[in-house]
Amino acid sequence: MKATHFGAGNIGRGFIGLLLHQSGYEIEFIDVNDAIINEINKEKTYQVILASEQKEAFSVNGVKGINNATSPEEAIHSIATANLVTTAIGPHILKFIAPLIAEGLKKRKALQGEPLNIIACENMVGGSSELKKFVLEHLNEDEKQWVSDNVGFPNSAVDRIVPNQNNERLLDVLVEPFHEWVIDQTEIKGSKPEIVEALFVDNLQAYIERKLFTVNTGHAATAYIGNLYGIGTIAESIQNQEVKQTVLGGLEETGQVLISKYHFEEAQHHQYIEKIVNRFANPFIIDDVQRVGRAPMRKLGAKDRLVAPALEYMNECKKIPMHLVDVMAAALQFDVKEDQESVAMQKMIKEVGPKKALSQLTGLDEQHELINEVIRAYQK
Repeated sequence: MKATHFGAGNIGRGFIGLLLHQSGYEIEFIDVNDAIINEINKEKTYQVILASEQKEAFSVNGVKGINNATSPEEAIHSIATANLVTTAIGPHILKFIAPLIAEGLKKRKALQGEPLNIIACENMVGGSSELKKFVLEHLNEDEKQWVSDNVGFPNSAVDRIVPNQNNERLLDVLVEPFHEWVIDQTEIKGSKPEIVEALFVDNLQAYIERKLFTVNTGHAATAYIGNLYGIGTIAESIQNQEVKQTVLGGLEETGQVLISKYHFEEAQHHQYIEKIVNRFANPFIIDDVQRVGRAPMRKLGAKDRLVAPALEYMNECKKIPMHLVDVMAAALQFDVKEDQESVAMQKMIKEVGPKKALSQLTGLDEQHELINEVIRAYQK
């Protein structure tokens, strides 16, 4: 089996590439980074090292690199003859690879190739659907119909922390032990791809929201409360019992929303929360609270990781999520000169006051119960 993977960066090699190799695929990495592609073709192997005390390492062998800028025909052939195509390139790059994928699918059609699935493994909602939209722009009606019948673009959600790298060899990647790759199986064409440890589900939205309201909420909560206590890193923050209790309390509140909404099994969800909090405590991943907390204006938005679950909790439980309230109050006090949003938010608070500022950030009325509670906590 052969997998064609766009993006030979740290996520591509250290997460998607590793799982594809362990699933029995020979991997052809497509990228425009000459140094990486040349090194892949020279070494044909690299190591993925877990950020843990044991520093367990896994070899990924038999890999090939293709520079799509200098060898587009080779990349097109790779797509046309692949058993699976994946990406890990960044959401804003998807439209730039779409013409190449379209050409690969045209050639696959001419070769009467088997059904194919193309999975975008990006930090975004609906990445594969977005990529499909871009690809279809480069096909005629007959080609679009063939793609509709033979090519699946199942959306997916991916989760693995890849910290800053400081490895001796260019291709080696340090990654956290935890990983999750969830794939929408309702969009698959032909037989289901063989991917070890991937979770194929019917309701991907439930897992996207589970990640947002647990990983993202918990990470932000640890950063904002830790910063309030003057603690430097995420791992140090979650070791502080008062910080940890606030974070766990917030995840208990978001958990009630998720269990009620998507019928996750309660004990399993609490195990998931415990696993996520243990990730934050990993001493081998150095993550600065001020880096994690950046962009507080976006994170206080109505549909983001703090306000959205808080409002759903109030609607579901008919009471105030006091731990999430404390986190939002701490977010309002996030004052980091290197972060543009932090500077803009503090300027807004100074000019119009915290209550009006929070109302504008969240889109909620100034007299909304949640606004009043957050401001109460902020002033305290």
